[in-house]
Amino acid sequence: AALATSREKEMDNLLEDLAGPVIALLRERSSGTQAKLREGLQAKASALLDAGGKHGARRPFHWPIEFPEVMSRGGFDAIVGNPPFMGGQRLTGALGTDYRDYLVAQIGQGRRGSADLCAYFFLRAASILQGTGGFGLLATNTIAQGDTREVGLDALVAQGCIITRAVPSRRWPGEANLEVSHVWLRRGEWRGECVLDERSVPAISAQLTRPGKVAGNPFKLTANADRSFQGSIVLGLGFTMQPEQADGLLQTNGRYQDVLFPYLNGQDLNTDPEQKASRWVINFQDWPLDRASAPSGYEGPVAADYPECLDIVSKLVKPERDANKYSQHAAEHWWQFERLRGELYATIAGMKRVLIRARVANINSIARIPVGSVMSDATVIFAFDSGRELALLQSAFHTTWLDLHSSSMRTDVRYTPSDCFDTFPFPPQDSPAWSALENIGERYDTHRREVMRTHQEGLTKTYNRFHSPDERALSIAELRRLHVEMDEAVKCAYGWGDLALEHGFHTTKQGLRYTISEVARVEVLDRLLALNQERHALEVQVG
Repeated sequence: AALATSREKEMDNLLEDLAGPVIALLRERSSGTQAKLREGLQAKASALLDAGGKHGARRPFHWPIEFPEVMSRGGFDAIVGNPPFMGGQRLTGALGTDYRDYLVAQIGQGRRGSADLCAYFFLRAASILQGTGGFGLLATNTIAQGDTREVGLDALVAQGCIITRAVPSRRWPGEANLEVSHVWLRRGEWRGECVLDERSVPAISAQLTRPGKVAGNPFKLTANADRSFQGSIVLGLGFTMQPEQADGLLQTNGRYQDVLFPYLNGQDLNTDPEQKASRWVINFQDWPLDRASAPSGYEGPVAADYPECLDIVSKLVKPERDANKYSQHAAEHWWQFERLRGELYATIAGMKRVLIRARVANINSIARIPVGSVMSDATVIFAFDSGRELALLQSAFHTTWLDLHSSSMRTDVRYTPSDCFDTFPFPPQDSPAWSALENIGERYDTHRREVMRTHQEGLTKTYNRFHSPDERALSIAELRRLHVEMDEAVKCAYGWGDLALEHGFHTTKQGLRYTISEVARVEVLDRLLALNQERHALEVQVG
């Protein structure tokens, strides 16, 4: 396995070159000659194993050779372990391209995706079990999320493996600040009890949830394309400044308003009662550095037109970018953001407001802010201004969907537009019930703003009170009442009048929440998944 590489044909030729000396060694009877042949073979093998290379010497490991008495009978009866965790984006840098390619091609059977390393240990463990064997492994709690799930548990369940017991997320008992999953899996038939989070359930899905009536994963919907975006990746604190410094530059020269903008991040959204940016940022967009380096015929602005701002970036950002070993583009274009997200700002150009939320948060809270800021990569922006979309994305329907399809950072939800929004089916938008969402969305937003201004608290503290059974304030009680009205209106927009939502304080993955009941959440997920698959089939049908 350690010799596997993306250069398979080249490696095959190298191994064939070794075959002759190996045969000669096996036939040789002279101990002196054997020693010389063995020494030469060891040198060639060490070279193939990259001895002394960037990632150190590789040590071949073959299960049938290491455990012949086990593999000859079909594999292990049981495996217990704690595989290593390493995010998929870090595998190549830490372990090398060849090993990453080996994991994808040989262990993952060609399934690509940014899967955590532990997913490949799950696949390997299952592959060396005998026909009715099982394993119990610890994992990062992303094992049931996104690419890691698709590469690992989705594939194992598709192969007929059964998850018999699971704890989806539990705090690691040691010093490390992380959440882990406990997963028990069996090959072949299972007639015993399935236990999820210490509760008996009929079955356990690859998402480590109680499976619904509708099977499969959701599809990305063309109707949702280009409506949700992650904010700008600035890559350099030197671009940012305090409002007083920005104000001084603007007073010195009004032209600097072309490159100075409020810089809104997730913390501002969740902690400031007015959702105002606490810092400003220098933004040279995709402009050339100066006239000398501009393309032939270019007549637009260049960074050098704003010397005071360029001097700040040159002193504070350029040294950091020069030392950046991960992106050559970032080093060469040090005066620009790492990723401006030009498609975001082009889409919302001409809009007065947009919907926005923090990318990582424990509570789903959708705000509406004026256009004109640079929005950081710690935010997700939705290209909508209407109360209808605000009501829909703030509702329990979208919250339940993203709780299942998002990834996580410890106990917080990491909102990924491709998984949480692009797959989310909207209600039919040609009905009076959809239009009626405008009114409740506006009233909900207005009252929530009044609550935050009155108490001088941001979204996080406001929703902490909202979800606390001990909170008795009339303003919070009214916010709950409006939320119930909003969820009921969203239910009607979908045409699901038969669905009992049963609002109250219920236990969720994020703790106790004032939301719809667990039974209602399972039914909502079933209906949304069925609607997603129906919409996808129609989109495929029309090309």
